[in-house]
Amino acid sequence: MALSKETVVDKIEVLENGTIQVRAATRVLEDGEVLSSSYHRHVLQPGDDLSGEDPKVVAIANAAWS
Repeated sequence: MALSKETVVDKIEVLENGTIQVRAATRVLEDGEVLSSSYHRHVLQPGDDLSGEDPKVVAIANAAWS
């Protein structure tokens, strides 16, 4: 019985005005099976600082904001 916790960016949405909505899922796993999960969302506006963001978010922001 090994418990672990992981946080992954599981949803990235780009809106018409260039706003990017990012959802991160925090999952508690037991032997690879999800026991529970919770979500956190944040929004990025064009020109926002991308340091500390997931590489997938940075790549999408660079494409959407250029």
